[in-house]
Amino acid sequence: MNQYLIEGGYPIRGTIKASGNKNAALPCIAAALLADEPVVLRNIPDIEDVQVMLDIYRSFGGRVEALGPNTYRLILGDIQSSEVPAGYAKKIRASILFAGPLLARTGKALLPPPGGDVIGRRRLDTHFLALTELGASVEINGTFCFTAPALRGADIFLDEASVTATENALMAAVLAKGETVLTNAAGEPHVQDLCRMLNAMGAAISGIGSNILNIQGVPRLAGCDFTIGADFMEVGSFIGLAAATGGELTIRGPKKQDLRPAKTAFGKLGIGWEHAGDTVYVPAKQTMRVNCDLGGMIPKIDDAPWPGFPPDLTSIITVVATQVAGTVLVHEKMFESRMFFVDKLIGMGARIVLCDPHRAVISGPSPLAGSELHSPDVRAGMAMVIAAMCAQGRSVIRNVYQIERGYENLVARLSSLGARIESGEQ
Repeated sequence: MNQYLIEGGYPIRGTIKASGNKNAALPCIAAALLADEPVVLRNIPDIEDVQVMLDIYRSFGGRVEALGPNTYRLILGDIQSSEVPAGYAKKIRASILFAGPLLARTGKALLPPPGGDVIGRRRLDTHFLALTELGASVEINGTFCFTAPALRGADIFLDEASVTATENALMAAVLAKGETVLTNAAGEPHVQDLCRMLNAMGAAISGIGSNILNIQGVPRLAGCDFTIGADFMEVGSFIGLAAATGGELTIRGPKKQDLRPAKTAFGKLGIGWEHAGDTVYVPAKQTMRVNCDLGGMIPKIDDAPWPGFPPDLTSIITVVATQVAGTVLVHEKMFESRMFFVDKLIGMGARIVLCDPHRAVISGPSPLAGSELHSPDVRAGMAMVIAAMCAQGRSVIRNVYQIERGYENLVARLSSLGARIESGEQ
């Protein structure tokens, strides 16, 4: 198993292109099951999670052709199986996204419990609620068995604005008979990408970007040629890395509207950037001081469903805050185990009080020292990379498989920006 060896204390400088949005690529691969013609997907990140999703697609009898860097043609005639192989399911939470397409195409879906990041309880109840409203029945006996002789449109209120449940409901509803109204739907940019791809295939979805989606069922979906948007989570990570190391960075590809929630949160730490067209410029000389609330009160950065601050960036902004003058409260409301990685930051010298599983008070700036670290999940792993690059001395990060599930070719890309990072065997 690989590990990262990082020599800290070197600001990053240069230009980098944002990868395609992982969280859009995964449902779009699942959605290719709905087409009776070839689907071309562009700007697909070259990461482990994508390869697992493509392997699952192949398990149904699909063919995957690489047309060039980050571009694939997916071809599927008759679906040869309605079961997600258990070995793949345990690797990736997004395996649950095949439930909707399989139901729509075959009337049946067999899914082992999905794997993925260990960041606390991650409910699947909302998936079951949405799919049963559309006419499916569910049996749970070690495996989730969905059956639906015919899907029908429905007026559905999701009990939480779950991204993957919204995506599963969308992919089932586009081929259901009649109209579906999906209320309290997730509106993240990756959900928007999926909606646009489905519409390009012939679906009729309106309300894209809002929390109420209207889907008019159609009898079939055709192929399409679709380009995935930039990964705003990766962009936010690189912005945090540049600011924390005192570096200067240009990032090509992100949309301005995708970064608005992050800009507000980073602004509370005295960190900003310039956005012109599809290019972000992070200057070297940042204020790096907490902007207090009215009356000198300690500000709070908390995550929320879109368009709130993305929960996937709470780990990133926590480590960045260790390098900022002042005190801030980070409140991660959505996953009860995501903040537990801060003990590693404390061991490096960060001044953090973990109030409970959801809230951490960070006071900075704190000089960090190199350490031996273990990545528990994708975003905490990237936060540890940022911490190691800020620290004085050498750090070793193990279990980097978790990081590489979400960040494409990270070592080479950071090395091109002047980072002292290399990958090696444990």
